[in-house]
Amino acid sequence: MSAGQAVVAVRQLSKWYGQVCALNDLTVAIPAGVTGLLGPNGAGKSTLMKLITGQLRPSQGEVRVLGQAVWGNPDLFLRVGYCPEQDAFYEEMTGLAWVRMLAELSGLPAGEAETAARRALALLDLGDAAGRPIGSYSKGMRQRVKLAQAIAHEPDLLVLDEPLLGLDPLGRRAVMTLIRAWGRDGRSIIVSSHVLHEVEALTSTIVLIDRGRVLAEGDVHQIRALIDRRPHTVRIRAGNVRELASWLAADEGVRSVRFEQGAITVETAAPDALYARVTALAAEGRVADVTEVTSPDDNLQAVFRYLVEP
Repeated sequence: MSAGQAVVAVRQLSKWYGQVCALNDLTVAIPAGVTGLLGPNGAGKSTLMKLITGQLRPSQGEVRVLGQAVWGNPDLFLRVGYCPEQDAFYEEMTGLAWVRMLAELSGLPAGEAETAARRALALLDLGDAAGRPIGSYSKGMRQRVKLAQAIAHEPDLLVLDEPLLGLDPLGRRAVMTLIRAWGRDGRSIIVSSHVLHEVEALTSTIVLIDRGRVLAEGDVHQIRALIDRRPHTVRIRAGNVRELASWLAADEGVRSVRFEQGAITVETAAPDALYARVTALAAEGRVADVTEVTSPDDNLQAVFRYLVEP
């Protein structure tokens, strides 16, 4: 995707704090839709999000959001919503007053901000708590009120830094459902999280950064296919696994076969060929009762581990 088509276009971006370099000559184009921003602690994710939302000025390079320069462009705030990882509340303010205030700061007129704040709080199941001081909220409620202020002005782009942090399982499921719905409704969303399987449930499009640089971007499965130095692990459950193993062990690309109870685990450099081979053997009747063909390392957790390990 070219920079002109991207929702967020970052070019040769660097940000340093004194002698500490948080981002180093980073170039990336983030497409429309839902994108997962991943990386270990200290990778530069939060710094990048603050640059995208205009809270920090780049030390070097350029950030464009929705086709516009970010820094010094307050009109853009009405089109961007941001949920930070850290809490920063006026504890004595009610949830309604706080969300309404931030909606006004984003550019909504006062009357519209009141309506927008009530709507967003209700959507996050905080309607009954809207008149309570935020200081009395639980950790999960505090996280949800941050999300409410991010969506109140109905922005085109949502930037969510660890939005699932502090939520109980039911709360996480509800917020994940909302994020998917927002994506289907045409909003673009950048979401960071340490809970990789939850990001994978939201989107297969990722940007993975480490030590201030982009390690990979795009579809997680395509990225995995490009990691040729790592064999793919495929687990197959079938009725006659010893015979299956004998067929597969002779195939080019198969590096090892390990037996388990009623199954085998195969390491291969050519997973697509292996899948086709198993399908052909089953269709020919040479292998009976193939009930499971899975790849435990064809997922976001494995890609993340492969790319950040030395």
